[in-house]
Amino acid sequence: MAHLREHSARYTVACPRTLVDDLDAALLVQARDVAARAYAPYSHFRVGATVRDAHGRVYVGCNVESVSYGLTICAERNAIFAALAAGASRPFSALAVTCLDASGPCMPCGACRQVMEEHLATDAPVYVGGGQRFTAAQLLPHAFKMEPHAE
Repeated sequence: MAHLREHSARYTVACPRTLVDDLDAALLVQARDVAARAYAPYSHFRVGATVRDAHGRVYVGCNVESVSYGLTICAERNAIFAALAAGASRPFSALAVTCLDASGPCMPCGACRQVMEEHLATDAPVYVGGGQRFTAAQLLPHAFKMEPHAE
């Protein structure tokens, strides 16, 4: 038992978390935390994202690069896809994205905006590190949409 307490105490010291009361601000804090895990040896542009599902559960993602840039996946899509793979309830209620290495806001790319449009609630906030807030529709006002095929 003493060994477990020691291990737990070391973990707390090694991985301090900022305590944030506001749930939306907490999403940005978690996005910054996961950005540190990004695999970005080519761009050195570490991005983290969090997505909150319809029940309030939070899922994280970071960018993962490939030497073949087209195979790189962004943090926002990684977070959304991780949530879907875990069985998260849609539509998602919020998303936050931040970059550790940018001098300004880290705006989502077009592919991420399209995926956000499909999986976030219409009024779901998208928080961009640096204090900006949007909806997916504001980020991609003319998103591609396809009506489900009726059989």
